[in-house]
Amino acid sequence: MIKRTRKKRTQESKKHIGQVPGTLIYTGKKSDKDFHVECFDYTKEHIEESILLNIEDAVNYKETDSVTWINVDGLKHTDKIEDIGKQYNLHPLVLEDIVNTSQRPKIDEYDDYLFVVLKMLYYNKEENIVIEQVSFVLGKNYVLTFQESEGDVFGTIRERLRLNNGRIRGMKSDYLLYALVDAVVDNYFGIIETLGNKIEDLETELFTGYAREDINIEVQQLKREILKVRRAIFPLREIINRIEKGDHPLIYKRTITYYRDIYDHLIQVSENIDIYREMIWSLMDMYMTTISNKMNEVMKVLTIIATIFIPLTFIAGIYGMNFDHIPELHYKYSYFILWGIMILLFLAMLYYFKRKKWL
Repeated sequence: MIKRTRKKRTQESKKHIGQVPGTLIYTGKKSDKDFHVECFDYTKEHIEESILLNIEDAVNYKETDSVTWINVDGLKHTDKIEDIGKQYNLHPLVLEDIVNTSQRPKIDEYDDYLFVVLKMLYYNKEENIVIEQVSFVLGKNYVLTFQESEGDVFGTIRERLRLNNGRIRGMKSDYLLYALVDAVVDNYFGIIETLGNKIEDLETELFTGYAREDINIEVQQLKREILKVRRAIFPLREIINRIEKGDHPLIYKRTITYYRDIYDHLIQVSENIDIYREMIWSLMDMYMTTISNKMNEVMKVLTIIATIFIPLTFIAGIYGMNFDHIPELHYKYSYFILWGIMILLFLAMLYYFKRKKWL
């Protein structure tokens, strides 16, 4: 099973080898998802929410005075992704990175738009962590988002747009990008909290001394989860730092403060990840120590039992020899006296071990 999984990963990694740069090859696993495009076009006074049935309709929002958010679900439909890219003059390498779900989080700056790749994290019903790539394209008056499938962390943003809550309807597209990225980052706190609870539960179980035999497997799985989260989150600090300290014309100065707040949140999340990573290593050490202590307890009991029976075995061995002239053998109460001596030795040694607190 492990060999098959490793072989499959190797095949996935070879998809782009030898391909022409800019070739669209979907590398994700959600190949059964339909193509879905939703659109929010808004100003401070009004909002229009719609589902785009034709890809060609997306270009109508490119040169409007309003702000437009177009959310695309279904990256396996590379032909339609390519059509959207042509309408918005996106570079072929940008489109390649959009459908390459193994892309590292990053930011690319172009003359008339910004391209940002993030990782959206959540737990499924089996409490396994799921990492989904989300790509953002920030234009002068629009934001394009590309996801593998429906279902995301942007529900609060949609409600704020519909109800005109906060300042999002009165700001430019750079603030919309901030709100979307902030929603992704805020969801990281829930992931970190869940990881912390898992670590605390394992730590409590190990401290009680009644740990399950397969707890080492759970510790290893949790260790891999933290490494996945770390790889997904840490590059985002560089992205926000470049936006904050850059001078791209699409990012207005009044919005920089909000991006700085995201950076502060990422520092907090990163610190928690580092702490939990150290705790996981401590759990591994604690598990090995627990196993060693259990082994020592078993060896101590066996050693005590062997020590108690050494003098008893010695006595039994002497009087079990086949010699005719052993004086004590012909005494009437020899058998009972021998039993008494052996019992006394047994009790004396138990008392001694108790005094030494070895039992």
